[in-house]
Parts: sequence; C-alpha cells; structure tokens
Amino acid sequence: QVQLVESGGGSVQAGGSLRLSCAASGNIYRTYSMAWFRQAPGKEREGVAATNSDGRTNYADSVKGRFTISQDNTKKTLYLQMNSLKPEDTAQYYCAADPRTAYLLPPLDRGAYNSWGQGTQVTVSS
Repeated sequence: QVQLVESGGGSVQAGGSLRLSCAASGNIYRTYSMAWFRQAPGKEREGVAATNSDGRTNYADSVKGRFTISQDNTKKTLYLQMNSLKPEDTAQYYCAADPRTAYLLPPLDRGAYNSWGQGTQVTVSS
C-alpha cells in the first residue's frame, strides 16, 4: 500500500509559477513509476507528466517546455515545477504511482496507476 499526499497548489496569475510536491510513504519498490494528472471541472482526468525509477520522463504536449517533473528519492517526494502558467492549466492536480513497475516510457494513462493522492487545486487567473 502506498500513500500519496500532494501540496503546493494555490492561485497565481497567468505567466506565474508554482511547484507541487507529492510525499510518498508505504511500500515503494526499487522499480516504480509516478505521475501527475489533472482534472478540470467537466473534463476527464488527464496525464500531465510522468517519471520512473530510472529517471525517464514523459510529458503531455500541452505542458512540454513549461512543466518539469522531478523526484527526490531520499525524501520519497515527487515534484512538478510549473512555469509560464496559463488559465487553461487551472485544475485539481493529482499525484499517482505504480510502486512496482518502471515502464520504459512512463505512461500518462490513468489506468497504469493504482495509487492516488487526494489532489491539490491550482487556479490560474488571466
């Protein structure tokens, strides 16, 4: 069982930056995948960025060049640095994990992950 707790959300003006954190605890194996998803009101939950225990990364086209996913293994913490934020980035952001599998290309499909946090809200105003 893995527990994930997100933090760092908030309100920011367009063009601003935020850094989200996801603290993981529980049984995380040497090979794993983790990702950030987001869900705006009335929309499907979508993958934003993913990484794995090998350090590989994968990004949605909508955030490439603006968002960076990273991890601190000693702290068991996943990060999402979000720069040049746009109003369309407004959503509830969720951390997700598959604590046993390091996919060659970290997936952005929600079905690949079996552990989820409660989410943190990001609001970007124009």
